[in-house]
Amino acid sequence: MTRTEGRPPIVVGVDPDPGKRAALAWAADEADRRRLPLLLVLAQNVPTPGYRPTGGRPSWEEWNEALHATGNRVLREAVAFVESRHPQVQVSGLLAEGHPAWVLREQAQNATQVVLGSWHLSAVQELFTSTAVALPLIAHAPCPVVVVPEPEHVTLQPPYFVVGVDGSPRSAASVDFAFEEAALRGAVLRALYVWHRPRLGVLDEDAAVQECRRLLSETVAGRTAPHPEVEVHHDVVQGHPVQVLTKASEHALGLVVGTRGQGGFTGMLLGSVSQGVLHHAHCPVITVPHAPDR
Repeated sequence: MTRTEGRPPIVVGVDPDPGKRAALAWAADEADRRRLPLLLVLAQNVPTPGYRPTGGRPSWEEWNEALHATGNRVLREAVAFVESRHPQVQVSGLLAEGHPAWVLREQAQNATQVVLGSWHLSAVQELFTSTAVALPLIAHAPCPVVVVPEPEHVTLQPPYFVVGVDGSPRSAASVDFAFEEAALRGAVLRALYVWHRPRLGVLDEDAAVQECRRLLSETVAGRTAPHPEVEVHHDVVQGHPVQVLTKASEHALGLVVGTRGQGGFTGMLLGSVSQGVLHHAHCPVITVPHAPDR
């Protein structure tokens, strides 16, 4: 199976477990809505070349060949899943060697979005599983990254998206993307500005909240024109951003947040809002980089 050429595809990381299809289903539905090709990527870590286990176990070449055969089978089954769900979607598969974070980061350079799955585990387990892939990918990807939880969560009617706003350029980019998603889904958009009272307090709390409302209105203003069909709700809520956004999006179609767009350690500072909601949210989390980086 080869890579789709032409329009930048939606890239989705394939889980080898056929019982975990939430991210694949989300990506297939998104590709169908946006009329984009879909690239399925399965990344495999392989033994070091030249390794020869003893005790009658297979040689490295045989082990490598078995891994590839298994990977190709998994990809064929994933492609068949997408084709049965959306026959009109142009879908292809890529089997790659390497750590999933590195492989998906490379594919993100020519992608519209990157989608991967996540599992709510303990903090220690997360360091070695889904978060170990999501965090470095989000820190470096020039396109939106969608992290879809397993299993699928329960949404409410009418359907809605939540977008976090803080008045910065990165939140403006996330609002743009949130409007697109809400319009594609016929969903309501809830724009939230979370005000966290400073430790030393403020002289005029009412004035601080009004300033938050002004920044929220300015960020959303002008973005309703391209999508007049989207019903928008504005809210300024006091509390910790991670806790407020997580609770507000509990039954949402998705939570959209901006990222700093800074690679390396700066883009992965512990305690950031994007990392916090990744760990706690039970709906898909969409992180959107600052527009100049996209």
